Amino acid sequence: LSLYSSPARETKYVENPQTQLEEGVSHLRHAMEPYTAWCQVQWFCIVSALCSDLFSEGYEFLRNPPAGFYPRLGVIGFAGIVGLFLARGSKIKKLVYPAGLMGIGASMYYPQHAVAIGKVAGTQLYEWSLQGYIAVESLWKDN
Repeated sequence: LSLYSSPARETKYVENPQTQLEEGVSHLRHAMEPYTAWCQVQWFCIVSALCSDLFSEGYEFLRNPPAGFYPRLGVIGFAGIVGLFLARGSKIKKLVYPAGLMGIGASMYYPQHAVAIGKVAGTQLYEWSLQGYIAVESLWKDN
């Protein structure tokens, strides 16, 4: 007996016969292939037309940005990176710290937008708290 070689085994691959369901699905897929290909082409055309408009506007904005846009963007991005650095530990910190610091940085450069967002967020928070108070009060009275 050789220590380094083993006798060759005779193996044969036997394919399982297709069931009636598999044959039916295969036939249906082959029959529907031209229609699905047409739908994919149409979907690609629609998505590419929509995306080209969005990307062209963004490209034009980045090509001709307002004065001081890139330094502001750098400061806001750096605030997010500092937030990631400070948010060691829990996953909630990793979500809150970068978003909070970026929000503070953005509010320094865009105070009018920050005030508008703050007003909308304040009214939404007030409405949600009022709905929660009503729900808790109704549960309390029911018991």
